[in-house]
Amino acid sequence: MLKQLFESHHEECHINLKMSSLIAALCSEGGVGDWMKIFNKIFLHPGAPKSDVWDNLNKKVVDAYSKETCFPAPENVFRSLRLCGLDKVRVVIIGQDPYHGVGQADGLAFSVPSGVKVPPSLRNILQERADDLQLSPRNSDLSDLASEGVLLLNSVMTVASGRAASHKNWGWEEVTLELIRAINLNNENVCFILWGAYAQKYKTEINESRHFVHVSPHPSPLSSYRGFFGSKPFSKVNAYLELFSIMPINW
Repeated sequence: MLKQLFESHHEECHINLKMSSLIAALCSEGGVGDWMKIFNKIFLHPGAPKSDVWDNLNKKVVDAYSKETCFPAPENVFRSLRLCGLDKVRVVIIGQDPYHGVGQADGLAFSVPSGVKVPPSLRNILQERADDLQLSPRNSDLSDLASEGVLLLNSVMTVASGRAASHKNWGWEEVTLELIRAINLNNENVCFILWGAYAQKYKTEINESRHFVHVSPHPSPLSSYRGFFGSKPFSKVNAYLELFSIMPINW
């Protein structure tokens, strides 16, 4: 009986996670605001520079969501953009891909909903925050940071359940690249936090005469003691923002 209930619940969850198209995901929950002009210019119209990248990505993602459980829920795939408009970006934190456990991925890099067991990388991030800023612990839901102008952007925005990096090299990286280029071009005095070699691949796209780039090892348990702990990303970002009379982040 328990097995039947589990299978029924699993099937129900899978149905709820099906995706009709990436366009539908972009437009869900009120859309992505001023980011849409980037998608229109680069990806969405026939003849756009990377329309073929978008079409191929759409086919792969929709197919994957139809055949197996994938995360995050379709309405949360572009949640990071919805919560932090292009003109509001003050800080960019780049993750690799969403958490692949049930109930973890919420559409924001490194964030998980309150009440969900905190993943190791996020636990280390929160520890560094406490040590850096001498603050008491905070919860694992980072959506309040997004509302302050912190773009929590996963380079790959979808993943199969239980299989990390399963949607790597499908085209998501090209989408992320264009979003970073748009920030670099349209905004000034943005702080880019690049944890680990994967995020640091985007460093060449950032004009460091206009923006601040913080580089350190990744917060994962494998590398956190090789220079992540003690790197003080949060205080350094706030010091840079204050230098330009920009409101610091309430981390």
